Amino acid sequence: MAVLVFGRSGQVATELGLFAQVRALGRDAADLRSPALCAAIIERSDAQAVINAAAYTAVDRAEEEEALATVINGEAPGAMARAAACRGIPFIHISTDYIFDGAGEAPFTVDDPTAPLNAYGRSKLAGEQAVRAAGGAYAIIRTSWVVSAHGSNFVKTMLRVGQDRDRLNIVADQVGGPTCAADIATACLVIADHLIEEPGKAGTYHFSGAPDVSWADFARRIFEQSAMDVEIVDIPSSDYPTPATRPLNSRLDNSLTQSVFGLSRPDWRKGLHTILMELG
Repeated sequence: MAVLVFGRSGQVATELGLFAQVRALGRDAADLRSPALCAAIIERSDAQAVINAAAYTAVDRAEEEEALATVINGEAPGAMARAAACRGIPFIHISTDYIFDGAGEAPFTVDDPTAPLNAYGRSKLAGEQAVRAAGGAYAIIRTSWVVSAHGSNFVKTMLRVGQDRDRLNIVADQVGGPTCAADIATACLVIADHLIEEPGKAGTYHFSGAPDVSWADFARRIFEQSAMDVEIVDIPSSDYPTPATRPLNSRLDNSLTQSVFGLSRPDWRKGLHTILMELG
């Protein structure tokens, strides 16, 4: 299976680039600020599947750059999905829990109403809608709290600040499933392979790590596995204001993904061990 991946330096794209069957395109070759260009690349390719692992991910900056975020996260995926549909090949698009409002404590199912709290979430929701409207075989994979040994993420931030401080205030009222980028990459390829054989499996799916945890407890586990002596103090989100409002509940119901593709929720604690080994 020859797979064309949009994105090369992001967390999931980096992991996908480790697979032999993947051709990954960076911004220099495929800039999502030009949706038509991205579509043309798909039209000319001989790929059997396309994965969009590129996105505008600066959540707070998106509050001031929503138009740009919407082009990259909304218009570009739509153009790519339409090009893939014209070629009759599946299109895999990575989305986010931020398309929900984070209310309650129950895990969100794929059919729950969407109500993003911030510009980033709105831009990602626009992408989902455009991909569905394209008419081809697609999979929208909503995930949460992505971490890896690459790029910028919570694990690397904690390790960096923990070197200089022995006590950290971390938000404890936001709960979700940390998800290792390597697990997402593997899931994308498994789902792409399924859609090549069975296009009728197209749809929206959730894929997040287990168990669900607060940011504060996630930080405790990071320092525990790193053998770093850092005290974590639980604080509410109100004590750590950001330009973009974050959802309190990022739990995702993964049952449909498991029943359709046989993909169970990966244990982020095992993935964290691998990440820490990679970071040395």
